[in-house]
Amino acid sequence: MTRLSPAERLAATDRDTTLADITNRTSDWDRFLVEQAIFCLGLANDEFSANSMRDLLPKLAHGHLGAAFNALRSSGVIEHTGQYVPSTSPTTHGHPVAVWRLSIKGHLIAAQRRPRQQGSAAA
Repeated sequence: MTRLSPAERLAATDRDTTLADITNRTSDWDRFLVEQAIFCLGLANDEFSANSMRDLLPKLAHGHLGAAFNALRSSGVIEHTGQYVPSTSPTTHGHPVAVWRLSIKGHLIAAQRRPRQQGSAAA
């Protein structure tokens, strides 16, 4: 196990506090929209990033998308592929964003949330 320096521990604490603040000021509806978009993308594509989400979602609170990805990663719903791509958001100036995939747990949850197709009634 790697030991963190005092500066790294402080940075991690600051990061966790920032993510908690973002989560606390985000509505349940925004969280639901992001989760649904991730499940849809994960079922339709092997891999996805925040770039993939921007066309699917309305404008969200600053930082919410990153916090949502972090929460879903922490809960085992998505997993990092180890790859990064340049961000397509103009405000990020092309900094790298992580590439994700649904975990087995994520696939199971997404399958449960998928709308059921209505069959024709027997006559």
